[in-house]
Amino acid sequence: MSEESGVFFGTAVVYCEGALASTCGKTAHGLVRHTDRFKVLSVVDSGHAGRDAGEVLGGAKLGIPVHHGVREAVDAASASRPRPAYLVIGLAPDGGRLPGEARAAVKEAIELGLNVCSGLHDFLSEDEELSDLAEAEGVRLVDVRKPPPRCQLHFFSGKIEEVTSLKIAVLGTDSAVGKRTTAVILVDALRKAGKSTELVGTGQTSWMQGVRYGLILDSLVNDFVTGEIEHAVWSAWTDCSPEVILIEGQGSLLNPAYPGGFEILAAARPDAIILQHAPARREYDGLPGYPLHPLETQVGALELIGASPVIAVAVNPEGLDGPGADTACESITASTGLPACDVLRGGPGPILRAIAGRLLEQGGRTT
Repeated sequence: MSEESGVFFGTAVVYCEGALASTCGKTAHGLVRHTDRFKVLSVVDSGHAGRDAGEVLGGAKLGIPVHHGVREAVDAASASRPRPAYLVIGLAPDGGRLPGEARAAVKEAIELGLNVCSGLHDFLSEDEELSDLAEAEGVRLVDVRKPPPRCQLHFFSGKIEEVTSLKIAVLGTDSAVGKRTTAVILVDALRKAGKSTELVGTGQTSWMQGVRYGLILDSLVNDFVTGEIEHAVWSAWTDCSPEVILIEGQGSLLNPAYPGGFEILAAARPDAIILQHAPARREYDGLPGYPLHPLETQVGALELIGASPVIAVAVNPEGLDGPGADTACESITASTGLPACDVLRGGPGPILRAIAGRLLEQGGRTT
């Protein structure tokens, strides 16, 4: 990642118009729940204006109000202080393109004196009108998905074999299913349990959350993807000597539009896999007519390709009430023999116990 990895940027309004309650708002979801890079003051989504963002996401109030528009959000924050310094694009639409309505919001934010941070594929800094306006207003445009110069990228070397930390990949049965959220919760829980742990992020939202080690996988030329994964894991081990390194997954192995996990299995050489799954989903996210492969099929494919065991299932309860989620966890355990839990509602206890078991098997090794 860039030299700004882990750097705090400032106060922010998160733009998520029309998407806060959908999987297309997953970047906003991550920022509302946790970020070390920004202090989130509010969210923009007119469909949920007047509510608290935490409640919209199905949890407790977080003191993050939702507003109709950018100007309203800036005025409300300025009245109570501090004034927002950034507008952060919290949208994650299929294809990663900037919608026209969002571009208009970016222009408004620049005119209001806000810096803008975007993780989409349309680079704000290459939009002549927005770039000229930002220069005139003295604000910054940050394109998170802009790839680093190729001279800075790494090719796979085999140095991953030096890493003695327990490496666990948090992969998923679909895209936008909660892999990053589970990884962040597990890092926090492991640290609280006294286990030194580092997270390797692999997407733009992790960067926006302030992860220290990582890459933005889908911004890279394919030749360098495995090398960058290897280097990020190796760097976390070299710098920190953690007992555990968690690697955030992208997409899913069998997703027709966002196939992911192959590179992580190949380059990070994980010792174990935690699999994120939404039991109520019947089709791949955003792809009607493409049935989600059965959980058992996905477990088998990952273990075959990665030669590493799936040790637990993290359940995304979308479409299920509390009892329904509990039943789904019990059913998964009964059919696969794997511990399963909803980490947001019930905590990550069963998964932590599975990780502890792997640490014992490896002798709790550190360097």
